[in-house]
Amino acid sequence: MMNQLKRVIQESVPGKQITLSHIIANPETAILESIGIERRQISLGIMTITPPEAAAIVSDVATKAGAVNIEFIDRFSGSLVLSGAVDDIESAIIAGCGFLRDQLGFTIPEIITRS
Repeated sequence: MMNQLKRVIQESVPGKQITLSHIIANPETAILESIGIERRQISLGIMTITPPEAAAIVSDVATKAGAVNIEFIDRFSGSLVLSGAVDDIESAIIAGCGFLRDQLGFTIPEIITRS
């Protein structure tokens, strides 16, 4: 039997939404190392936003709302990774979500997930 190749098509659907908003309260060392973070004893905030350029807006609001660092931001995929103390990460993500919802009419998740 011949090996079948699968074709994957990825496309962005127009809209204004936060598709993922998650806090990792105490990430494993391997996770931190895999994304190039050398600090320990931190938490991570991970978000995916559509349209992707809004990740820049959230990063600005988030850094003003809590003592967080931007570890990764991608204006093409809308991915954002923040690091800091868990309370600061939570404040930053809530502020970012609130700004997009209240000022720009985004649809945001009702529950910020946490692990």
